[in-house]
Amino acid sequence: MTDDRPALVALDWGTSSLRAFLMSASGRVLDTRASAHGIQHLPEPGVPGFEAAFAAICGDWLAATPVPVVAGGMVGSAQGWTEVPYLPCPAALTDLPGAATRVATSGGQEVLIAPGLVYEPEGGTPDVMRGEEIQIAGAIAGNPDWQQAATLVLPGTHSKWAEVADGIVTGFATYMTGEVFAVLRAHSILGRLMSDEALPDDAHAEAFAQGVAQASAAGPGDLTRQLFGTRTLGLTKRLPGGVLADYLSGLLIGSEIVSGLAAQGDRPVLLVGSGALCARYDTALRQLSGRGAAATIDNPAPAGLFRLACDAGLLTPEPGNSDDLH
Repeated sequence: MTDDRPALVALDWGTSSLRAFLMSASGRVLDTRASAHGIQHLPEPGVPGFEAAFAAICGDWLAATPVPVVAGGMVGSAQGWTEVPYLPCPAALTDLPGAATRVATSGGQEVLIAPGLVYEPEGGTPDVMRGEEIQIAGAIAGNPDWQQAATLVLPGTHSKWAEVADGIVTGFATYMTGEVFAVLRAHSILGRLMSDEALPDDAHAEAFAQGVAQASAAGPGDLTRQLFGTRTLGLTKRLPGGVLADYLSGLLIGSEIVSGLAAQGDRPVLLVGSGALCARYDTALRQLSGRGAAATIDNPAPAGLFRLACDAGLLTPEPGNSDDLH
């Protein structure tokens, strides 16, 4: 019998947006809400702004049925509701609750906020994530094979490649692929020849594949030289303006994947994120390695927040359909 009783409010609270999930004790999402009140777009500054955004998105849920509340994302950053220190890697996902911090509203409602992760490889520069650790926890929930060994790729503005072994995030790397693409397209000479010219889907796919191929052939330090090729391919009419953005995308995504695969080993690759962007990554993965992603998981945040609440002892999970967690 389906469990429709609320047992948890889970908040995925980022920089530009806030999403709330009303969940049952089996991890089923009963209701979903979205707000533009990310941490940089609050109704008013400071703690009162966080409380106002919180009350607006889930206050009526909690008034009707008082349940525990957990949150993840930039809400725990230095600019967030309260700063939650990063948990150092290697980090077991079951250690997240012990490193989380509780904040209370003026009305007395406690919110458990996840910590994020920091990775400091020997001889390398430190790397951080905040919010992605929740998505990782949700993505591998209920799959023992992925918990044992997997590489999780989270494409986006700042793409993450995370390695999981025996339920432990052993390390990760960040690639500024999405941000670099946006900056180059909008604020560099590369974007001047790009257009919205209507072209067949095949033309876009071929330009993307050409960019991926160039990334595959690159040597050390070649990327900035190859980037200028986006302009010269347009100037010489070898590529029309309508597909130059696809070429640039293929070059940047391909460069990221070449680097990520070099450290990946034979673990299955899981793509976490929106369908369109993950589809591009899957295409590039197949072109570069002959093997696509083992799975594409869209929005595992509710499952990760549910796992955080269970591991923190805020609720006891009941049997349910694990497919509802993704």
